[in-house]
Amino acid sequence: HETTFNSIMKCDVDIRKDLYGNIVLSGGSTMFPGIADRMSKEITALAPSSMKIKVVAPPERKYSVWIGGSILASLSTFQQMWIAKAE
Repeated sequence: HETTFNSIMKCDVDIRKDLYGNIVLSGGSTMFPGIADRMSKEITALAPSSMKIKVVAPPERKYSVWIGGSILASLSTFQQMWIAKAE
């Protein structure tokens, strides 16, 4: 929670509201029961009281990183950045 809070606070003040309202948990370590509620509670305690905190824990979050990587790899604009074995 502190890392999330510190990351948001390092961003431009104009986008912090959007960031606090769109915290998405992903990865296998977020599968612990109650993690979303705990994260929400702890971020709420740190954030300015005027901020609306929303933490989303999608059921497929265990695989979100792989899904995102798959989508990224399939984009034609990303393929220009690939490095071939020969390079």
